[in-house]
Order: sequence, then structure tokens, then C-alpha cells
Amino acid sequence: MGNGESALEDILRPDPLFWRGKRVFLTGHTGFKGAWLACWLDFLQAEVCGFALAPEAAPNLWELAGLDQRIQSRLGDIRDAAALAEAMVDFKPEIVLHLAAQSLVHRSYAEPSLTFETNVIGTVNVLEAVRRSPTVRSVVIVTSDKCYENREWLWPYREDEALGGYDPYSASKACAELVVSSWRRSFFAESRDGGEVALASARAGNVVGGGDWARDRLIPDCVRALGRGAAVAIRNPHATRPWQHVLEPLCGYLILAERLVKECGVVAEAWNFGPPIEEVWPVSRVVDRIVTLWGGDAAWMLESANHPHEAGFLAVDATKARTRLGWRPSLGISETLQWTTDWYKRHLAGASAASLVDEQIDKYHALASH
Repeated sequence: MGNGESALEDILRPDPLFWRGKRVFLTGHTGFKGAWLACWLDFLQAEVCGFALAPEAAPNLWELAGLDQRIQSRLGDIRDAAALAEAMVDFKPEIVLHLAAQSLVHRSYAEPSLTFETNVIGTVNVLEAVRRSPTVRSVVIVTSDKCYENREWLWPYREDEALGGYDPYSASKACAELVVSSWRRSFFAESRDGGEVALASARAGNVVGGGDWARDRLIPDCVRALGRGAAVAIRNPHATRPWQHVLEPLCGYLILAERLVKECGVVAEAWNFGPPIEEVWPVSRVVDRIVTLWGGDAAWMLESANHPHEAGFLAVDATKARTRLGWRPSLGISETLQWTTDWYKRHLAGASAASLVDEQIDKYHALASH
């Protein structure tokens, strides 16, 4: 790949030979994205230690997929710096993937202090734990597409756009990006004990997929309503987001972590992972598609209550990830919603969450060979 600048045509997937036996410290493993990533790392035969709070949602993918039998798990709060550092130092990881966060915009209005403590100080604690862990070589800090100062532009945001945030959640993710930039330049620019720590951040769009039961998220809200035969209540049908299947950005995180080990400072930057602009749909179109796929009497309605401010249009430009990492989306929005709806319908019909996740991971890997 040379200096990493040339365009790559092949659809890349995480390299099983690279990941087999790799020691990976994963924060947020009990959440939706974290549980999918834990399943994928188990699929790749990595040695994984997760660190996170107990899952809040019931049901939740962590428990349904039986992940406590598949990876090591330590329950704890990333705001507890001592416990976090002890867990990381004890495990001796080579790679750290930081996904733990307070991830809901609505909750950030109700609990702004908690949001900043978790998303900003929690990130500081992770990076300080890395500094105490001499085995670590690659760190990916996951933030959000909402870290950008949203000006309601009609074009996607690139990695060099201004950071900001109207709501506490978005502002906290912008702050986390500043933390990453500062720690990269202040502490990880020089070699340490014979090897460098390569630190990158990842900014992904709205992710969907089976196994998400969080509150105030579009797909889980749809599934809860449709599962009981009710109409889906939508609060902001015109809001437009970069929807993508959860496996898409997770693929980006894993590819990025690989490259950080292999090329270190060459890719130690901020990276966007999102769909092309033509795949960025408004909420109303997404829900129309879901109710069609669900079938029967499925329907949606507009919720009349007042809600806190949310961005109207938001999309990220992932050109850099496509050209320099070789990452590119494999699923269009229609396929993404098909995979997601199928997952929930089959799970409600009795299929196990573990088998559904593993099946879709295997299917996603197979797409790269076509």
C-alpha cells in the first residue's frame, strides 16, 4: 500500500490472520455497537477483554448473544480511572477500541453532566490507561458524526471541518475529538519502550441493525411499536441522517486498527465512516421502507409533542477512508433496512440472536469476494 495515499479498488475486510490471537481491549462491549464488535472479534478469533457498565436495555444483545461465554468481561465505569487502568494493565492488550459512551441526544439534555463526564473524562481515562499499558500499539477512539459544528449544509462534512455541537451530546463528542488530538501530539508522538502508540479517531454516521433496543432510537422505536401491532410514532420525519448497517463502520474501525499497527503514524488521524450522499435518507423515507418490509397493517404517525432541538441535515464525507484505507460501504440503504428488518422478524419468530449476528457477519465477509 505504500504511503497509504493510493486509491484501492478491492472491497476490504478485517484480515483474519492479523486478528487471530490479537489481544484487544474493548470498551462499551455491552452496548449495541460494542456487542456486534465483540461478536465479530470472536468470529476473527481475537482474544478480547471488554470493559463497560452492565447493559441498560432489556432485552439486550450482550446477554442474548451469550457474549459472557465468548469473551472476557469486566463490568465497570470508564469514569472510574483506577478501575479502568487496572483492567487494561492486567489484560496487556495490543489494541484498544474505545466505544463506551453516553450515546443518546435526548438523554444528554436530561443529564448533561453525566454526558460530559462519560464522553470527555471517560476518553481521557482511556488514554491515560493506555499510557500505563506498555503493550498497547493501536488505539481507535470512536466519537460521532455529530462532533461537527452543524451548519445545516447540503453537503457532507469532511474531517477538517470545524468541530462543535448544539446539544450536550454533540458538544461532548467534539470535546472528545479535541482530547484525542491533544493526547496524540502531547504523549503519543514519540516512541515509547521501543514502539509507538498510534492513535486515531473514528466518526461514524447513524448505525442500524438487529439487536438494538435502546430508547429514543428510530429502529428500536419502530420494532417496539410494530412488534405489538401499533403505529410507529415519529417526532422528526424530515431529519436526514447518514444511515448505515452497524457492520459498515465496525469494518472501518477494524481496518483502521490494523493499519495503525502496521503503519503507525501514517493513519493516526481522524476518519469518517459513512454512506455516499445518495444513500442519506430522511426519517420518513426510512420508516416508509421499514413498514413496507414489515408488512401487514404496519404504519407510522407523526408525534405531536414538542422535543428538544436536533440537527435537520447531517452527513459525513468518507472519501478519505475510501481512498487511503480502502474501506467502502457494501450495503446500500435498501439492503441495510432489509437486513435489519429480517433480523428482528426472525428473532421475534424464535431465531437466536447469536446465530443471526454470526450469520450476518459471515454474509458480510462473503460480500467482499463478489
